[in-house]
Amino acid sequence: MSSGPVRVAWLRIEEIIDPLFPGGTNPMRNLGALACLMFAVLLLSGIYLYAFFDTSVDGAWASVDRLSREHPWLGGWLRSMHRYAADLFLIFTLLHLLREWVLGHYSRFRAVTWLTGVPLLAFMYVSGIGGFWLNWDVLGQYAATASAELIDALPMLDGTLARNFLDSGAVSDRFFSLLVFIHLGVPLLLLFGLWFHLQRVTRPRILPPRALLLGQLAFLAAMALAWPVTSGAPADLDRVPVALALDWFVLHPLPLATALSAAVFWSLLAVLFGVLLAMPVFHARHTEPVAVVDADNCNGCRRCVDDCPYSAITLEAHPDGKPGKQIAVLAAERCASCGICAGACPSATPFRSVSELVNGIDMPQQSVDSLRRKLVDDLAHAESAPVVVFGCRHGIDVERNRRADVLAYSLLCIGLLPPSFIEYALRGGAAGVVVCGCADASCEFRLGNQWTRERMLGTREPHLRRTVPPDRHRVVMLGRHEQGPLDAAIDSVRKNTSQGGNP
Repeated sequence: MSSGPVRVAWLRIEEIIDPLFPGGTNPMRNLGALACLMFAVLLLSGIYLYAFFDTSVDGAWASVDRLSREHPWLGGWLRSMHRYAADLFLIFTLLHLLREWVLGHYSRFRAVTWLTGVPLLAFMYVSGIGGFWLNWDVLGQYAATASAELIDALPMLDGTLARNFLDSGAVSDRFFSLLVFIHLGVPLLLLFGLWFHLQRVTRPRILPPRALLLGQLAFLAAMALAWPVTSGAPADLDRVPVALALDWFVLHPLPLATALSAAVFWSLLAVLFGVLLAMPVFHARHTEPVAVVDADNCNGCRRCVDDCPYSAITLEAHPDGKPGKQIAVLAAERCASCGICAGACPSATPFRSVSELVNGIDMPQQSVDSLRRKLVDDLAHAESAPVVVFGCRHGIDVERNRRADVLAYSLLCIGLLPPSFIEYALRGGAAGVVVCGCADASCEFRLGNQWTRERMLGTREPHLRRTVPPDRHRVVMLGRHEQGPLDAAIDSVRKNTSQGGNP
């Protein structure tokens, strides 16, 4: 599935939407960050609501209803924000899961992240459905009775929850306080699980870009003002609610379980979670070679450690035993085979006067030396000063642009490219250089685009020297089908050369 037409279609849809959300703000490329934002809104608004909540059976409904009736511009608004944030949290999380599945982001170096993310779905649903209980209106009554019956279908309970706790004479203040504790405790477990989920990700994006963040908060606030959430009639366990305005985003498992029967529902749920958890095992593993460290050329500078997107590299004492000397050590199971570490290595400069360019850390399938050799050979045989294009194999296919006046090289990731190669190509006779990464916020390895930009701007090491004429090179981040902007970048650097630019 990850390499089939569904994946192609998904990526194409993202590219179509990109022009509507410039600067990497496409919501489809920020689903995980949007989910984290909604979770933050839930936590903050929930703290305020809890301050006014009465944990007794008789007082719960009145305390929640009072927020909407007596304090509509703050309490009622925040209550509505809380409800809609719960809906959006669920939507963004499920879409994030779907996207990662469609793109095949669940095996190899991503396996642990996937396996720690799937169980969070259970915490999310438990917390969301439990929140409706606390309102203790007719909708809360339905959520309580339906979920209690669903839980009672499990062999270990055998009807004890609904029979012993959910009738008009059994619901006590103590039981209700327990529900409050569960509703507060599960989000804390969710927060811990989220922290664990992100442990193998370097510099995770837990919030979307500022423009998208502000836009999403404004949308949420407008919804809360336009369609305020109010309580239904108080719960009455002696009567069965007839007409309910269900929140289908959060409560959809309950009518589904009723329609299928509890046994079928639990069976399907077990199969679903089993399949999700087994996907990293049954997925056809791609055996691409991982990075290799050369002890003679690694000086322990730590650049590769800082730039690795999946925390696959650490520093340890150098095997030569010299005091204080360190060497990079690779955890192969975490390596994404992206080559970003090779692009960060200070020994990767092509200006080194050696016959074979051996990097401190490098990729066997596309070494820095092989890239230099190919570039030198192509420039030597070019009939005229060509434009050199370095691109990412996960973005637009730059090698389709290879012709007499254009040399194109597809890299494992654009982050593999040492910035000094731009100057090296210009000194070797290139008319200009175009560096082409993936579309904004869509880097296959998360940080390739960002590190490339910062290296070119001189804010990250290794950096492009300021003596390199800025009009002779371009950095563009493009989707797979954005041929027009790439052509424009190529024409731009060629035009600057024809107008008298100097290498």
